Amino acid sequence: MTRTVWAWVRVLGGAAIIGLLIWKLGTGAFLDGLRVIDGGTLLVAFGIGVTTTVFSAWRWCLVARGIGMRLPMRAAIADYYKALFLNAALPGGVLGDVDRAVRHGKDTGDVGRGVRAVVLERTAGQIVLFVVGLTVLVTVPSPVLDVLARHGAAAAATTLAILAVGAIVVLGTRRLRSGTSRIAKGARTGLAEIRTGLLSRRNWPGVLLASSVVLAGHLATFVVAARAAGSTASVLRLAPLMLLALLAMTLPLNVGGWGPREGVTAWAFAAAGMSATQGLTIAVVYGVFAFVAALPGAVVLIARFAARSRTTAPVAVAEPVLEPVAVPQVGPEVAPAFIPAQRPAPRVLATTGA
Repeated sequence: MTRTVWAWVRVLGGAAIIGLLIWKLGTGAFLDGLRVIDGGTLLVAFGIGVTTTVFSAWRWCLVARGIGMRLPMRAAIADYYKALFLNAALPGGVLGDVDRAVRHGKDTGDVGRGVRAVVLERTAGQIVLFVVGLTVLVTVPSPVLDVLARHGAAAAATTLAILAVGAIVVLGTRRLRSGTSRIAKGARTGLAEIRTGLLSRRNWPGVLLASSVVLAGHLATFVVAARAAGSTASVLRLAPLMLLALLAMTLPLNVGGWGPREGVTAWAFAAAGMSATQGLTIAVVYGVFAFVAALPGAVVLIARFAARSRTTAPVAVAEPVLEPVAVPQVGPEVAPAFIPAQRPAPRVLATTGA
């Protein structure tokens, strides 16, 4: 029941944000986002999407292998494309990741570990996004710096509260290491997999490199979207606004990825002295680019459905052929007949248990 309510909250929250934007800014920004797209920009965005998807799949392979799971690169790319398409096509924006986690877990015989591998892989990307995003937002002139200047005391109190919560979590985790409950055992398993999947000497350079390339790809897609929408602002001026939009996409209130990204981008452009309508148009163009980049996932989905249909098709079973057996004539009225050949019944030998 709780999961159903939360799913509806996610979808309705994203829909409410879109509705509010339409009410405030009209439908022109959404329509402009479709008009400004041409074949060249779509091709560039698709090429960037191929790069980010391949590196995301490689990051998944590194994490999965680090915690002891088998995951070929080719299968990882196909599953990642499928997950991206489902995330973009279905409400909530996470159903594709759930599907690839469960599928990988079933294929390897450990659904729990498969889910944890996907969680760790996505967490690695989010950590890099947060670190880079916060660094840029507090060092490069942006609306965030203006907000911090006006509300410095509140920002400091929020930061201290976050640090206190982090300290409590760390202390609680240390206590769980010596516990014998199911929660303690789960915490120890999670910490061990974090060490081997993300922080091991063999894995962390590749995970960091892959996450950095993926983030750079998302930022490059935003730049292409901004140029397509007619923005001539420098990349340095756009960078904090784009990072705000990417951070907004991590909020669990969206409809196929739409909602917070558009709302935050419109606000950020207006707060930076540019047009909120242009910011919304750029976000719409980015959303279209992201959907087009995920379309190979639809091909994967259709191909696998067709393969399952072929393997589960009914197989025709030939009827047994009756072999003629001549019956010797015993009397003048008895004629030769054809009866089915019967094999002698197998003899059953009695056995005694050991």
